[in-house]
Amino acid sequence: MDIEETLQYFQDKEYFDEHSEWLAEHVEKHFPNEEVKVFHEIMSLDFRLHVYLIKPKSLNYNILLTSGMSTLEMNLPEIVEEKDNYKFAELMMLIPKDVEFNEVYTGENKNDFIIKMLKVTGKFPHHYDTWLGIGHTIRYTEDLDTYGDETNFIGGVILPSVTFEEDFTEINRNGRKINIYSFFPLYENEINYKIENGYNALLDLIIKNNCKEILDNNRKDLTIKKSLWNKLKK
Repeated sequence: MDIEETLQYFQDKEYFDEHSEWLAEHVEKHFPNEEVKVFHEIMSLDFRLHVYLIKPKSLNYNILLTSGMSTLEMNLPEIVEEKDNYKFAELMMLIPKDVEFNEVYTGENKNDFIIKMLKVTGKFPHHYDTWLGIGHTIRYTEDLDTYGDETNFIGGVILPSVTFEEDFTEINRNGRKINIYSFFPLYENEINYKIENGYNALLDLIIKNNCKEILDNNRKDLTIKKSLWNKLKK
C-alpha cells in the first residue's frame, strides 16, 4: 500500500483506545513505585505502538512491554474456537539489567534492535490482516535480514511466559481479554527448524537447552551442537 492507502486503511479501523489505559493501570498495579519509562511513538502512518520499559528493583531483569497492539482487533480464522479469547494481545520481553537505551527510540541507537523486535512484531498482524498467538513464528523481513547490526536474530516465536502467572499475562475487563505474550528471538536455522518440525519440536529444543525467558543476544543456535557452535563463533 502507498502512503494514502495506508492512512485510509488504518483510519477506517475500529480502535479500542481504552486498552492502552487498561494496560497503564495494569502496569501500575503490578509494579507500583517502580521505575517505568515509555518509548512513545509520536508520528505514525498506521497506528501508535508504544513500548514500556519497567525496571523492578527486586528482580534480576527488566521488562519491555508493548502498548498499542491491542487497540486493534486481530483477524482470527474461523477455525479458531472461542475467538474472543485471542482477539487482543500485547508482547513482552525480559531483558538483562545492564541493557541500556537512549532517552528516545529512533531505531538507530545502541540496543534499539531489541525494541524494534517488539514494535515490528506488534504491528505485523494489523498490517497483514491476520493474528498472532502462542506458537506462531514471524520473520523480520522476507529477505531474512537481522533486526540490526548488533544481532543475528532474524525473527522470533510467540510463547507463553514461564516467569509470570495469568494475573499478569491476562487482562480481563469489560468482557474483553488482552493476552500478554512473550517474544523469543530466533536465528534463521531455528525458524526453518520450526517450519519443518512444528512448534512442539521447537519448544522441546528450547526446554532441552534450558533457555531462559530473559533475552540472551549471544546464545547458541539451538539447532547446532554446542561444540560446533563454539568453533563457528571463534
